[in-house]
Amino acid sequence: MSERTIALVTGANKGIGYEIAAGLGALGWRIGVGARDRQRRDTAVEKLRAAGIDAFGVPLDVTDDASAAAAAELIADHAGGLDVLVNNAAIVGGMPQTPTTLEPTIVRTVVETNVIGVIRVTNAMLPMLRASASPRIVNMSSSVGSLAVQTTPGIDMGPLPAAYLASKTFLNALTIQYAKELSDTNILINSGCPGFTATDLNGFQGVRTPEQGAAIAIHLATLPDGGPTGGFFDDEGTVQW
Repeated sequence: MSERTIALVTGANKGIGYEIAAGLGALGWRIGVGARDRQRRDTAVEKLRAAGIDAFGVPLDVTDDASAAAAAELIADHAGGLDVLVNNAAIVGGMPQTPTTLEPTIVRTVVETNVIGVIRVTNAMLPMLRASASPRIVNMSSSVGSLAVQTTPGIDMGPLPAAYLASKTFLNALTIQYAKELSDTNILINSGCPGFTATDLNGFQGVRTPEQGAAIAIHLATLPDGGPTGGFFDDEGTVQW
């Protein structure tokens, strides 16, 4: 492993993902910018490098097994290992998404990226993470996936997309299961909620900036040894499942 901390951020070419990459890079880390669009990936890497960050592009389509395997090989060859994985890539799948009108194909598409993509990339990177001195995995979730919040009287989340919401609940459950399986290792894995952040994911309707949305991921990526694992957090602390 390199003496420098190496991180991979998926969906890092724009929005929250880019700001996570920028924030971690500002710590002196080496950052793999994971993205499937070559032009956007290259532009993000150039911008990060211009800011003094040691960034390199990682071609990565989280919906493709071969792409995830190739990304792991590239990181191993280019950086010598991996210490931190931030699973940020996600899609909404379009609107509206009410349960009674939801097309099964939309659900499959959203879950393929937001859940199966996390499994695919995490498992591809696990051999390198296991070899790290202080490995961290951050799954970017959302409080809209919290069953406790959804069922709290008086809380109106508005016309949320059902497939996206369910995918984040699914992701949270997955985070817990990974934490249980990896409990005998030094890997810390947690879900993080960025808050209602203005990105193209929500048509820039959010009230927080991408930099603010990235803060929780940066916090969870830099947890000290012995920190929490299998939890769900936002900037204010623990989020109920």
